[in-house]
Order: sequence, then structure tokens, then C-alpha cells
Amino acid sequence: MSSRARVYLRLGRVSNLPTVWTNVLCGMALSGSAPRALEVALVGFAMSLMYVGGMFLNDAFDRGIDARERPERPIPSGLVSAREVFAVGYGLLGAGVLIVGGHAYVANRGMAPALASVLLAGAIVLYDAWHKGNPLSPALMGACRVLVYVTAALAAGGQLGSAVLAGGVALLFYLIGLTAIAKQENLLAVRSLWALGFMAVPFLATLGAPLTGMMGTIAYGALAGCVIHAVRLLRGTRKDRIPRAVVTLIAGISLLDAVLIARSGVPGAGGAAALAMLGFPLTLAMQRVVRGT
Repeated sequence: MSSRARVYLRLGRVSNLPTVWTNVLCGMALSGSAPRALEVALVGFAMSLMYVGGMFLNDAFDRGIDARERPERPIPSGLVSAREVFAVGYGLLGAGVLIVGGHAYVANRGMAPALASVLLAGAIVLYDAWHKGNPLSPALMGACRVLVYVTAALAAGGQLGSAVLAGGVALLFYLIGLTAIAKQENLLAVRSLWALGFMAVPFLATLGAPLTGMMGTIAYGALAGCVIHAVRLLRGTRKDRIPRAVVTLIAGISLLDAVLIARSGVPGAGGAAALAMLGFPLTLAMQRVVRGT
């Protein structure tokens, strides 16, 4: 692998992509549309491009702060120029929008999927440009993931009904807690353990909801185990406890997707939930190769 390719993999935080794919799968299931393999793959590819583009822009906008706090990052270390990172980032966002729009046109889905992807692109840029010092940045990050649900649901021809809304709220609160903790990644002490309180919302939202067979129960238990493990890490004494907790919770997004899929009631929900659960170990495995933060 060339040195430039390795730099791009670092910039794109590609190890977290399985959580994007399970977001797509979940968004389609919550819309009432049984996920179709080709459609999941196509929309998943578009969302992957937009995620990686957003990560590129994140480094480009943060280059000044990284020069002081993380000089080993690709831009401050001189491995790549800010101009190139900006160009690639915006290019990937545009490509993702075009793919969603093209699919919507061919599949006769109307303009809604393309508009949703444009909103997603705008939210990504807004977050990247204005997350430092912004107390609302955790909610903005969560909104980006919720818009992946919305885009996937519309691209599949589904409805933005109560299931998508409830699932989006659960994901939003999970991401608020996760992002609030991630913002402290370079600190020596956890100052906002209160942020974990937001992560109780997904459990309350799905408590008592009908789950599809044993797979739904397994997914619920796995998500609980993931969050409990992260809390134990945060309460420990290891110097790397915050980064370890953050990457664990990022991988846990796939487990939340699995729980929501299991309660969706669409045909094949059990199998789709099992597939989503695989995103958790896959993300953790990929994070061993490429850092997820």
C-alpha cells in the first residue's frame, strides 16, 4: 500500500465505516421497507463516501488546533496539504449526493432522497467547521447520523413514519453522549460523565418493545454490555481509557442499529439484525488497523 493511501485511510477514519453501513440497513428497516441487498450496497456506498468526506473536512478545518495538540496528524505533520484534503472532502460529499440522486431518479423515488442527502452534506460541513467551542456540537453530530437514517429510508422508498422518528431520537441521544465524551479524548480526566445519561434514552425507548425472536434480545444485551464496558473504562485509571471507551461506543452504534431493526417488524428483521450486529466486531477489528478517532 502506498504512503498516500495510508494517509487517506487515516484521514477518512475508515475503520468506522461498518457503523455507517448498519445505519443504512436500519434506516431502511425502520421505514417499513424490507432491505434489498443491491439498494443497501448502493446507498451504503454513497453514505460511506460522505462519511469519509466529512472526516477529511474535519481534519482540514481542525488543522490549526491539531498543529498544537496532535502534530502527528497528516496535515500538521506535512504528509498532505490542507488544500488537497479540502478538495477530496468536498468531492466525496458531492459524489455521495450524486449517487443518491441518481439512484432516486432511476428507481423513481422522487426528489426527497437527493434533498435529504444535500441536508446531510450541509450538516456534515456545519459540524466540521463549527464543532470546536460549540456546546451544541454533540447534537449536530447526532443529527448527521439521523440524516443517514432519513436518506436511507427515502432512498428505499419507505415512509418517514413514527418508527424512523423514534429510532432517530434514540440514535441522536446515543450520539450526543458519545460525542460529548469524545470531545474530551485528549484530557487526562473525564469531566462529563453526565453525558452517559443521554445513552439511557435508547434503552428506555426500546424497553418493553417487541423484539424479533432471540436475536433482538441478544442485540439488546450486547448493547447494554457495550455501554457498561465503556463506563467501566471511563471510571478506571488507564491513561488511554477515554480513547478506548470512545472507540467501543462508536462500534456500539451497530448494536443500537441491530436493536432497532429487530423491533421494526419488517420481513427478515431477525436476519438483518444479526447482520447489523456483525458491524460491532468488524469495527473493533478495523480500528486495530486504522484508528477510529
